[in-house]
Amino acid sequence: MTTKRFFIGFLLVSLVLAGIVSFYASANPDGLEKVAEDKGISAKEKDHSLKDSPFGDYGVKGIDNSRLSSGLSGVIGVGAVLLVGGGLFWGVRRRGPSAPAPEREETAAAGKG
Repeated sequence: MTTKRFFIGFLLVSLVLAGIVSFYASANPDGLEKVAEDKGISAKEKDHSLKDSPFGDYGVKGIDNSRLSSGLSGVIGVGAVLLVGGGLFWGVRRRGPSAPAPEREETAAAGKG
């Protein structure tokens, strides 16, 4: 399998998980959230300052269909991570001449003859 095929497959799986499968995630609180509710810690919680942002609360503002809204939010998130991560990798990649390739065994054997 080539690297290009691997990354395309990885991207497709990520998009399917973010866009379709994420809708079926449990709406019940996770362990940390459950303990916070049981111990009364969650009574002190405040709304996040970005709650009303275009992608606040795991959805896209202005889209009424919750399935489409959460799926689109996931797909946009995958795209954002891909752009930021790809940009970082592109920015720190090795630049300049690469190390010389090692000699092939046939070339080395022919010279020893």
